[in-house]
Amino acid sequence: MTRRLRIAGVDEAGRGPLAGPVVVAAVILHPRRPIDGLDDSKKLTEKRREALYPRIVEHALAWRIEFVEVDEIDRVNIFQATMLGMARAVQALAPAAERVLIDGNHVPRAMPCPARAIVGGDATEQAIMAASILAKVARDRAMVALHAQFPDYGFDSHKGYGAPTHLAALLAHGPCVHHRRSFAPVSRLLPAAVSDAVAEPATADLFAEPLPA
Repeated sequence: MTRRLRIAGVDEAGRGPLAGPVVVAAVILHPRRPIDGLDDSKKLTEKRREALYPRIVEHALAWRIEFVEVDEIDRVNIFQATMLGMARAVQALAPAAERVLIDGNHVPRAMPCPARAIVGGDATEQAIMAASILAKVARDRAMVALHAQFPDYGFDSHKGYGAPTHLAALLAHGPCVHHRRSFAPVSRLLPAAVSDAVAEPATADLFAEPLPA
Protein backbone atom coordinates (compact mmCIF):
# COMPACT_ATOMS: atom_id res chain seq x y z
CA MET A 1 0.00 0.00 0.00
CA THR A 2 1.37 3.41 -1.00
CA ARG A 3 2.10 5.74 1.89
CA ARG A 4 0.50 9.16 1.73
CA LEU A 5 2.76 12.17 1.55
CA ARG A 6 2.98 14.21 4.71
CA ILE A 7 1.33 17.43 3.58
CA ALA A 8 1.48 20.48 5.84
CA GLY A 9 -1.05 23.26 5.70
CA VAL A 10 0.20 26.73 6.62
CA ASP A 11 -1.70 29.90 7.50
CA GLU A 12 -1.20 33.08 9.50
CA ALA A 13 -3.16 35.37 11.76
CA GLY A 14 -2.46 39.00 12.46
CA ARG A 15 -0.88 40.61 9.43
CA GLY A 16 -3.18 43.63 9.57
CA PRO A 17 -3.29 44.70 13.24
CA LEU A 18 -1.45 47.71 14.61
CA ALA A 19 -0.17 45.78 17.62
CA GLY A 20 0.97 42.34 18.65
CA PRO A 21 2.73 39.52 16.83
CA VAL A 22 1.92 37.89 13.54
CA VAL A 23 1.30 34.21 14.27
CA VAL A 24 1.89 31.36 11.83
CA ALA A 25 0.79 27.75 12.21
CA ALA A 26 1.72 24.64 10.25
CA VAL A 27 -0.27 21.42 10.57
CA ILE A 28 0.10 17.92 9.15
CA LEU A 29 -3.19 16.10 9.63
CA HIS A 30 -3.14 12.42 10.56
CA PRO A 31 -4.66 10.30 7.77
CA ARG A 32 -6.42 8.03 10.27
CA ARG A 33 -7.56 10.67 12.76
CA PRO A 34 -10.12 12.86 10.99
CA ILE A 35 -11.24 16.07 12.66
CA ASP A 36 -14.85 17.01 12.04
CA GLY A 37 -15.88 20.64 11.73
CA LEU A 38 -12.74 22.14 10.22
CA ASP A 39 -13.27 25.36 8.27
CA ASP A 40 -11.64 28.69 7.60
CA SER A 41 -11.13 30.22 11.04
CA LYS A 42 -12.80 33.45 9.90
CA LYS A 43 -16.04 31.53 9.31
CA LEU A 44 -16.06 30.01 12.80
CA THR A 45 -17.18 31.57 16.05
CA GLU A 46 -14.64 32.09 18.79
CA LYS A 47 -16.31 29.33 20.81
CA ARG A 48 -16.05 26.90 17.90
CA ARG A 49 -12.40 27.76 17.26
CA GLU A 50 -11.57 27.21 20.92
CA ALA A 51 -13.32 23.82 20.82
CA LEU A 52 -11.43 22.73 17.70
CA TYR A 53 -8.01 23.88 18.91
CA PRO A 54 -7.35 21.01 21.38
CA ARG A 55 -8.73 18.47 18.92
CA ILE A 56 -6.31 19.62 16.25
CA VAL A 57 -3.39 19.55 18.69
CA GLU A 58 -4.35 16.08 19.89
CA HIS A 59 -5.16 14.44 16.56
CA ALA A 60 -2.69 16.05 14.13
CA LEU A 61 0.37 14.10 13.07
CA ALA A 62 2.45 17.25 13.62
CA TRP A 63 1.83 20.90 14.35
CA ARG A 64 3.81 24.03 15.10
CA ILE A 65 2.93 27.62 16.02
CA GLU A 66 5.43 30.44 15.47
CA PHE A 67 5.17 33.96 16.88
CA VAL A 68 6.98 36.74 15.03
CA GLU A 69 7.14 39.63 17.46
CA VAL A 70 6.80 43.34 16.87
CA ASP A 71 10.52 44.15 16.91
CA GLU A 72 11.12 41.76 14.01
CA ILE A 73 8.04 42.99 12.15
CA ASP A 74 9.34 46.55 12.38
CA ARG A 75 12.83 45.49 11.33
CA VAL A 76 11.96 43.53 8.17
CA ASN A 77 8.30 44.58 7.46
CA ILE A 78 5.12 42.60 8.01
CA PHE A 79 5.23 40.66 4.75
CA GLN A 80 8.77 39.44 5.26
CA ALA A 81 8.02 38.66 8.91
CA THR A 82 5.12 36.48 7.79
CA MET A 83 7.33 34.65 5.30
CA LEU A 84 9.92 34.03 8.02
CA GLY A 85 7.25 32.68 10.36
CA MET A 86 5.96 30.31 7.70
CA ALA A 87 9.40 28.92 6.97
CA ARG A 88 10.21 28.48 10.66
CA ALA A 89 6.92 26.72 11.38
CA VAL A 90 7.43 24.19 8.59
CA GLN A 91 11.10 23.64 9.42
CA ALA A 92 10.14 22.79 13.02
CA LEU A 93 7.58 20.08 12.16
CA ALA A 94 8.36 16.56 13.33
CA PRO A 95 7.90 14.36 11.45
CA ALA A 96 8.94 16.64 8.62
CA ALA A 97 6.55 17.75 5.91
CA GLU A 98 7.11 16.39 2.41
CA ARG A 99 4.91 18.98 0.72
CA VAL A 100 3.45 22.28 1.89
CA LEU A 101 0.22 24.08 1.02
CA ILE A 102 0.12 27.75 1.97
CA ASP A 103 -2.88 30.03 2.10
CA GLY A 104 -2.10 33.03 -0.12
CA ASN A 105 0.00 33.64 -3.20
CA HIS A 106 3.62 33.59 -2.03
CA VAL A 107 5.99 30.83 -0.97
CA PRO A 108 8.99 31.55 1.31
CA ARG A 109 12.34 30.64 -0.22
CA ALA A 110 13.44 28.81 2.93
CA MET A 111 10.85 26.05 2.66
CA PRO A 112 12.56 22.67 3.23
CA CYS A 113 10.35 20.82 0.73
CA PRO A 114 8.16 21.56 -2.31
CA ALA A 115 5.47 24.13 -1.52
CA ARG A 116 2.51 25.67 -3.29
CA ALA A 117 0.53 28.80 -2.51
CA ILE A 118 -3.25 28.58 -2.86
CA VAL A 119 -5.38 31.71 -2.86
CA GLY A 120 -8.35 30.95 -0.63
CA GLY A 121 -6.73 27.73 0.53
CA ASP A 122 -8.16 28.17 4.02
CA ALA A 123 -11.59 27.48 2.51
CA THR A 124 -10.61 24.40 0.47
CA GLU A 125 -7.72 22.53 2.13
CA GLN A 126 -8.32 20.91 5.50
CA ALA A 127 -4.70 21.13 6.61
CA ILE A 128 -4.75 24.88 5.94
CA MET A 129 -8.07 25.17 7.78
CA ALA A 130 -6.51 23.51 10.81
CA ALA A 131 -3.50 25.83 10.62
CA SER A 132 -5.75 28.87 10.36
CA ILE A 133 -7.58 27.82 13.54
CA LEU A 134 -4.38 27.25 15.53
CA ALA A 135 -2.91 30.57 14.40
CA LYS A 136 -6.07 32.54 15.14
CA VAL A 137 -6.67 31.02 18.58
CA ALA A 138 -3.02 31.36 19.59
CA ARG A 139 -2.92 35.00 18.55
CA ASP A 140 -6.23 35.88 20.20
CA ARG A 141 -5.00 34.34 23.45
CA ALA A 142 -1.76 36.30 23.20
CA MET A 143 -3.65 39.56 22.76
CA VAL A 144 -5.87 38.81 25.76
CA ALA A 145 -2.68 38.26 27.77
CA LEU A 146 -1.31 41.59 26.54
CA HIS A 147 -4.52 43.27 27.68
CA ALA A 148 -3.72 42.20 31.24
CA GLN A 149 -0.42 44.10 30.99
CA PHE A 150 -1.73 47.08 29.00
CA PRO A 151 -5.43 47.45 29.84
CA ASP A 152 -5.71 50.99 28.44
CA TYR A 153 -5.76 49.77 24.83
CA GLY A 154 -8.54 47.16 24.85
CA PHE A 155 -6.47 44.43 23.22
CA ASP A 156 -8.88 41.80 24.53
CA SER A 157 -11.69 43.13 22.36
CA HIS A 158 -10.16 44.29 19.06
CA LYS A 159 -7.03 42.07 19.22
CA GLY A 160 -4.83 44.91 18.00
CA TYR A 161 -6.77 45.81 14.86
CA GLY A 162 -7.45 49.44 14.01
CA ALA A 163 -10.89 49.66 15.61
CA PRO A 164 -12.14 53.15 16.55
CA THR A 165 -11.66 52.36 20.24
CA HIS A 166 -8.07 51.30 19.59
CA LEU A 167 -7.29 54.42 17.58
CA ALA A 168 -8.79 56.56 20.33
CA ALA A 169 -6.64 54.79 22.93
CA LEU A 170 -3.54 55.35 20.79
CA LEU A 171 -4.29 59.07 20.64
CA ALA A 172 -4.91 59.22 24.37
CA HIS A 173 -1.98 57.12 25.60
CA GLY A 174 0.47 56.87 22.70
CA PRO A 175 1.92 53.54 21.51
CA CYS A 176 3.09 50.85 23.91
CA VAL A 177 6.02 48.51 23.29
CA HIS A 178 3.77 46.05 21.47
CA HIS A 179 2.59 48.51 18.81
CA ARG A 180 4.03 48.18 15.31
CA ARG A 181 5.97 51.37 14.77
CA SER A 182 6.37 50.65 11.06
CA PHE A 183 2.58 50.92 10.60
CA ALA A 184 1.40 54.41 9.62
CA PRO A 185 -1.35 54.90 12.25
CA VAL A 186 1.28 54.19 14.92
CA SER A 187 4.27 55.97 13.38
CA ARG A 188 2.26 59.17 13.03
CA LEU A 189 2.12 59.36 16.83
CA LEU A 190 5.88 58.93 17.32
CA PRO A 191 8.50 61.68 17.55
CA ALA A 192 9.86 62.51 14.08
CA ALA A 193 13.29 60.96 14.64
CA VAL A 194 11.84 57.65 15.81
CA SER A 195 9.25 57.62 13.05
CA ASP A 196 11.90 58.16 10.36
CA ALA A 197 14.03 55.33 11.77
CA VAL A 198 11.28 52.76 11.31
CA ALA A 199 9.57 54.15 8.22
CA GLU A 200 11.41 51.90 5.74
CA PRO A 201 12.29 48.52 7.31
CA ALA A 202 14.68 46.24 5.48
CA THR A 203 13.22 43.99 2.80
CA ALA A 204 15.41 40.94 2.35
CA ASP A 205 14.39 38.65 -0.50
CA LEU A 206 12.80 35.92 1.58
CA PHE A 207 10.06 34.73 -0.73
CA ALA A 208 9.73 33.01 -4.05
CA GLU A 209 7.78 34.32 -7.01
CA PRO A 210 3.97 34.13 -6.71
CA LEU A 211 2.71 30.72 -7.73
CA PRO A 212 -0.64 29.96 -9.35
CA ALA A 213 -3.33 28.57 -7.08
